[in-house]
Amino acid sequence: MDPENLPARSRMVHEALRAAGIAGEIVVLPDAASTAALAASALGVEVGAIANSLVFWSNDAPLLVMTSGAHRVDTTALAERLGRGDIRRATPDQVREATGQAIGGVAPTGHPAPLVTIVDEALAAYSEIWAAGGTPHTVFPLTYNELVRLTGGSVMRVD
Repeated sequence: MDPENLPARSRMVHEALRAAGIAGEIVVLPDAASTAALAASALGVEVGAIANSLVFWSNDAPLLVMTSGAHRVDTTALAERLGRGDIRRATPDQVREATGQAIGGVAPTGHPAPLVTIVDEALAAYSEIWAAGGTPHTVFPLTYNELVRLTGGSVMRVD
């Protein structure tokens, strides 16, 4: 799809992908895919190959966790691994402020400023993973190594 025809938030993601040398094209889905299960069904892939972008709040700042759609984040264990205090889900307003995107469509890039990011090591099991493209209707493919490079994320177990 011509990037000019993408929603504004997805155009920002497209530009960030190209700047990072990632060739995956943003796909516009006919129906919203605001959960990993919906995205996997729409794309015909395993739910574990969906890279969920979950925004948490920790130490008075946003924390982006890119987790496999097959996992739930254990915030207590993750806080211990990171040596942080409490990790809790960000509010919808905090998500929008930190990413410029709405819950259900948060991409791993295209944010107003880089976010501290954790990448679920389980995503490495998939040769191709899919992430949200800035809206609940947009997604794009990339490899695990591209995701880690794109986000500058720290790889670790999140469940």
